[in-house]
Amino acid sequence: MTFIKRLRSLFVPIPAPARPVAVPVIKKPNVPELLSQPEIQATLYKTPPLFISNEPLPYWLTSEESLRDEGVLFGLADAQPTEKVAEIRAHFEQQAIPLDKQRNQYIEKIGELNLLIGQRENRILVLQDQLKSVSDRQSTPNGLLRTTVSLMLAIGMSIGTFYLIDETLEPAYPNHWISIGVFLAGMFNLFGRTSFFYEESTLLTSRRVIEEIGLPLATSVFVLSQALKTQTVWQAGALFIFVFFLFLLAGKLLFSTVTLLQNGISISQANRQLLVDKQQNLPVWEAEIERLDQEIDSIRTQKWPVVTALTTLETDLARLNTRRDQLVNLFMSEYELARSIRNRLSEQQRESMFNEL
Repeated sequence: MTFIKRLRSLFVPIPAPARPVAVPVIKKPNVPELLSQPEIQATLYKTPPLFISNEPLPYWLTSEESLRDEGVLFGLADAQPTEKVAEIRAHFEQQAIPLDKQRNQYIEKIGELNLLIGQRENRILVLQDQLKSVSDRQSTPNGLLRTTVSLMLAIGMSIGTFYLIDETLEPAYPNHWISIGVFLAGMFNLFGRTSFFYEESTLLTSRRVIEEIGLPLATSVFVLSQALKTQTVWQAGALFIFVFFLFLLAGKLLFSTVTLLQNGISISQANRQLLVDKQQNLPVWEAEIERLDQEIDSIRTQKWPVVTALTTLETDLARLNTRRDQLVNLFMSEYELARSIRNRLSEQQRESMFNEL
């Protein structure tokens, strides 16, 4: 019977035979090779080898009986257990350092894999939005035929009006450039995009009225003054009314038709691009989504062994810390027991016990 058993037999029952302290054995997880795609392979790497400390625990920590003896010695000597407890913790911290390093590597690895998965999921969302947008969109009528006919009629009307004004001004102004200037001055009044005749609920001001009708009215009066020299009053008056309203409305109508033609061409180009997207891009986008889904599945296949290895490693770390706390508690219990009986022993008995230890 050992000394500690004989000492404890005086006060407490003899404990069960000591069990050796088992340091957790951590196996290297079986992690398969990562993906072979160039983009993924550049980022992924094999699971790092598991680092296990080669530094063994001291003998008095590998046997509970020896640790009890240490506790009794400290208790009988009435020494402070702080340094011994710190030493026990330091040994186990040394054992846990490579495991903590391995855990950090696993966590970093999982973060990289999650980043790859997130990038591909975001790309899939973008492609799905594009697919839905293109699939739901329909061709828009462009009205090019109607707009083209309207433009041709407006141009023909403008040409006819020019010849009418040119014939009226020719006796007094035989130079055709003068007739062209008068026609353009009255025809293209550019103060506004549309005439107030085409607008509803428009607040008219004197300035707006002058801007709209000032130049067409002045041009029409000029044409009227020249028409009175060669035509009857009725003819000249009818010419004045015709030219005035033509100037007032037709110029902006011509510009509006040109704008409609431009919009129709843009709509036609958009319809053509939509047709190209449906015929060519939709299959490409669908194939890319399928490829990204496969890559995500492959990355997750690589991720789960690492997650399992991390879980196992954290379990082993927790077991190691639990064992550390058990040994600390064992040492402190023996220390407190020896300290409590110290005063019951004579000096000769204590010296004899120290000699046996």
